[in-house]
Amino acid sequence: MQVLIIEDEFHAVQYLSGLLRDLIPELTILATIDTVEDAVEWFKTNAAPELVFMDIQLADGLSFDIFKHVEVSAPVIFTTAFDQYTLRAFKLNSIDYLLKPVEPEELQAALAKYSKYHQTQTLTTDWQQLLANLPIHQNDAYRQRFLTKQGKSLTYLLTDDIAYLYSDEGITFAIDKQGKRFVIDATIDRLHTELDPKDFFRINRGQIIHVKSIQQIDSWFSHRLKLKLSPHNEQHEHVVSRDRVKDFKGWLDH
Repeated sequence: MQVLIIEDEFHAVQYLSGLLRDLIPELTILATIDTVEDAVEWFKTNAAPELVFMDIQLADGLSFDIFKHVEVSAPVIFTTAFDQYTLRAFKLNSIDYLLKPVEPEELQAALAKYSKYHQTQTLTTDWQQLLANLPIHQNDAYRQRFLTKQGKSLTYLLTDDIAYLYSDEGITFAIDKQGKRFVIDATIDRLHTELDPKDFFRINRGQIIHVKSIQQIDSWFSHRLKLKLSPHNEQHEHVVSRDRVKDFKGWLDH
């Protein structure tokens, strides 16, 4: 079987590849791709694989965008960390999806489903129609909450309760609306793709803010902008980098 993997997490690629090789010794992985842009280019220049495993959240956006730019004739099994009921639409159209971390039993069942349709040649999907008929907007695929550790206990933080996030010496922190700090197990680069851009904006390389946290916007040196956020913390300076100012203004004026 010839398989294409579209996934932007290295460890997830390694894990899925290992599971697939255990289940299908004769498996050939044609390529592993981590962006929408590269996936579109791959489909334009290569013959269709027998099966595609596709993460929903990629480095440069949602994998759904791939279908807007290129025809995908191969069957797709989606993988996602988000248990969103909107994805039931894919099940109804002979498409499966797996929740991360992928369980071997679930993967085997998905492969069996693919094999059934492959043998009978009844798997036909109008992707444009399928995407148009999703019952909820694709924004629902964005991160809704984070599991965090507070002392010896585990708790969760809703994204709606986050005022801003920042990186400090390789550790990512979230500040909630009450000023409480949480450690987040994700990089700013990763969070930039996981958080809903309607509410969150990356103002510089190390900070992401929520629109409702903005209290004041002032002009700053070198054509930058300085923000006053709520909750206010004098230890944190929030400056929109010069190359992000235009996009920041457009985001607020959207």
